[in-house]
Amino acid sequence: MNSTPNEQVPLADNSIIDLQEVSIFYSGKIAVDKVSFPIAKNKITSIIGPSGCGKSTLLRSLNRMNDFIPGVTVDGMVTYGGQNLHGSEVDPVEVRRCIGMVFQKPNPFPKSIYKNVAWGPGINGYKDSMDELVEQSLRQAALWEEVKDRLHESALSLSGGQQQRLCIARALAMAPDVLLMDEPCSALDPISTAHIEDLLFELKSRYTIVIVTHNMQQAARISDHTAFLETGKLIEFGVTDQIFTRPQNQRTEEYVTGRFG
Repeated sequence: MNSTPNEQVPLADNSIIDLQEVSIFYSGKIAVDKVSFPIAKNKITSIIGPSGCGKSTLLRSLNRMNDFIPGVTVDGMVTYGGQNLHGSEVDPVEVRRCIGMVFQKPNPFPKSIYKNVAWGPGINGYKDSMDELVEQSLRQAALWEEVKDRLHESALSLSGGQQQRLCIARALAMAPDVLLMDEPCSALDPISTAHIEDLLFELKSRYTIVIVTHNMQQAARISDHTAFLETGKLIEFGVTDQIFTRPQNQRTEEYVTGRFG
């Protein structure tokens, strides 16, 4: 599946989210221009492109996080389960429960490790064993063995890499279908980055993951599909191996080989 700017990409048979002619504006100024591509279930999709190309803006449209930014408007459709996520009848809080997000910099709450994971389910009326949910979420985030004896210590006492895995555990505790990640390793050292990448490989058997990254090597290592954006337009979308070794668009080749960006 390849695309030139403004050309619609066919929908995947196993897609969980479909972007169809999505345009995003900041106070009338276009930031994302008629982008269309599918996000396949239980796969990792990377969104790459130079700074300011609209990657993070597009990512935030997938769970209505742009709603918090004054002046942002969205045209086109982002469908999840056949429903337009930007429809007036859709509850954005429910969208964010189903489509979780991990941000660029670790942002644990100034609470204990335990309360960081338990907070979301608690305010949403979780009725089963909270202890089991906390342990399960920390295990899924490959953090349990490191923190099981210090659950009631401050989350701020953790290292940067541990804090980011805690944020992943916090998102997983809400049992999302999809996990969005906005450059989750950019503030981490290489060892912590490797931990996160290994974790993503394990998580995709249970979750669909969409990641924005500036790191071409990371996108090539971890993702199944890659979307390349430039100046708000989708230049090319396809299987990651093809994007990095046999791109159909010259701009894609120039970007992934480091000639600009």
